[in-house]
Amino acid sequence: MACGLTPSPDLHPDNLLTDRLPPPEAKDEQVLELLRRGPVRAERIVSTGQASAPGFWYDQDEVEWVLLLAGAAGLRFEDEDRVRELRPGDHVLIEAHRRHRVEWTAQSEPTIWLALFYAPG
Repeated sequence: MACGLTPSPDLHPDNLLTDRLPPPEAKDEQVLELLRRGPVRAERIVSTGQASAPGFWYDQDEVEWVLLLAGAAGLRFEDEDRVRELRPGDHVLIEAHRRHRVEWTAQSEPTIWLALFYAPG
């Protein structure tokens, strides 16, 4: 595997786009840790219409690289005036402590994210 990542011992989907998806009416996003190696971890996040709570901003200690695999989402950064509309194949590097929020995710299909988290520097 690239970058020395090893799979975590938990059971995970074989296909990130089709296996073990939450039901469309799920109240919360589904987050599965796929890999962890020291300060690096990879997660599959599945949204079914969720968004950040009003007034809430993520402010993470880690750097996050996120790739949208399926669906659609609106991502807003506190230091930008516009919402970034993400479609499959779009990716974003979010530096540590860059405040951001999810404005919306697709209602009609699962929005599937692949997120890689690691320490800054």
